Amino acid sequence: MAHVNVFDTTLRDGEQSAGVNLNRLEKVEIAKQLERLGVDIMEAGFPASSQEDFEAVKEIANTVRNCSVTALARTFKSDIDTAWEALKGGAEPRLHIFLATSPIHMTHKLRKTPEEVVATAVEMVAYAKEKFPYVQWSAEDATRSDYDFLAHIIEKVIDAGADVINLPDTVGYATPEEYAELFKYVKQNVRNIDQVTLSAHCHDDLGMAVSNSLAAIKAGVGQIEGTINGIGERAGNASLEEIAVALEIRKDRYTYQTGMVLNEIKRTSDLVSKLTGMQVPGNKAVVGRNAFAHESGIHQDGVLKEATTYEIITPKMVGIDSNNLVLGKHSGRHAFMQKAESFGFQLSESKLKEAFHTFKDLTGKKKEVTDADLFAILTDKQTENEEVSKYELKAFQVQYGSVNRPTATILLTRPDGKEAEKASTGQGSVEAIYNTLDELLDEEVHLQDYQLSSIGKGRDALAEVYVQLTVNGHKASGRGSAQDVLEASAHAFLNAVNRTLYSHQVERVKKVQ
Repeated sequence: MAHVNVFDTTLRDGEQSAGVNLNRLEKVEIAKQLERLGVDIMEAGFPASSQEDFEAVKEIANTVRNCSVTALARTFKSDIDTAWEALKGGAEPRLHIFLATSPIHMTHKLRKTPEEVVATAVEMVAYAKEKFPYVQWSAEDATRSDYDFLAHIIEKVIDAGADVINLPDTVGYATPEEYAELFKYVKQNVRNIDQVTLSAHCHDDLGMAVSNSLAAIKAGVGQIEGTINGIGERAGNASLEEIAVALEIRKDRYTYQTGMVLNEIKRTSDLVSKLTGMQVPGNKAVVGRNAFAHESGIHQDGVLKEATTYEIITPKMVGIDSNNLVLGKHSGRHAFMQKAESFGFQLSESKLKEAFHTFKDLTGKKKEVTDADLFAILTDKQTENEEVSKYELKAFQVQYGSVNRPTATILLTRPDGKEAEKASTGQGSVEAIYNTLDELLDEEVHLQDYQLSSIGKGRDALAEVYVQLTVNGHKASGRGSAQDVLEASAHAFLNAVNRTLYSHQVERVKKVQ
């Protein structure tokens, strides 16, 4: 079985999904889980895009040691220099540099002639190679490029020092047959192609990203790119978990394998879903909640007699457990800490203490505390900024009835440490809470999106709320979980505001420095 490298771009291309806004701590947490998943290359971000992204990429490069950390750069020396400063502390720093090659992109976006595009690509790859031991060059919109021109520019950038050539289906335009033919053409018509690894990067605009990726693997590429849960711009990217499981299940058709730890898939999927706020569809392959559910009586009967009658993938393979009771109200701090470590969390002493108190409080309210509950508690604490002055919910009360206008009374602590209390009304209970918070906050806040879901099953399941806001004109997202939907809604709102305050605080510190 030949090995195909997995290039994960959840933290770069995935974060470009509409409405997704990860902070530094959240990115680092996802990066650590991707390392446990066993990806070969991790694209941590776009350092030149912002100071916050630069800091996140730098911390990830300095933290992750078991896979190569890379970052994106345009064909500008300043981008390459910034990426090097962020990545130079990594175990195996590499650069991902891209330039469009299709006629439509060169004419309308770059406004460069084909000759100018070749010259720019060659110059920047050579410059990057002076710093980075590994340089990947991507021909943006490769599938709509002229094949002869593509072969010409690939040969030139290989001579300039490129180690990996990526031919992305940037707009999800190709069919599996066409995509495979592209790689076959390049392998046959580029003189020095044997000096590099070929990579495939597919988008899902026509729903063929995974199929195209598997076709590219059959055509002999040595690297496959994608994201967890298939998130990404527009319709998203190829789902890495689907590709890895397909290669495992269909060994009879694919003589390739990845190094991904398959039983870490579900945990990785859950973490990415929780932190991005992008819910996994119930019918999503491999990780959807219905992936192993059987409604038909005929199917149920078959599965009970022999699971393989209707299940080609076992839940255990991808890390789906029975979600039974794991800890209870009599469990001590040591058992809780061991459980946190088994999940891969490394909390500070103060955060571990807070998480334990949250867990003990939950055991007094909930009959069963499951892995999903603990995962939610630990994730919230691990990705919480300790150092920021913030708004904190102290108490709230909502009066509601079918003939009464909902009224919310809220007591909170302000960033200056002082307490404030107000009451306000709304058409519904959540609106009453948000109207009251609006009056208590100094910031100008507008709600853009509100999503509600449950963690686990049953009438005592935790509620999880995800919101998108604009705070003083800046886009922000927030999460909140609690047994009560209204409390979770309040926490999510304040979480988004506090994240914005933290970002502004970091910017002020950087300016002073």
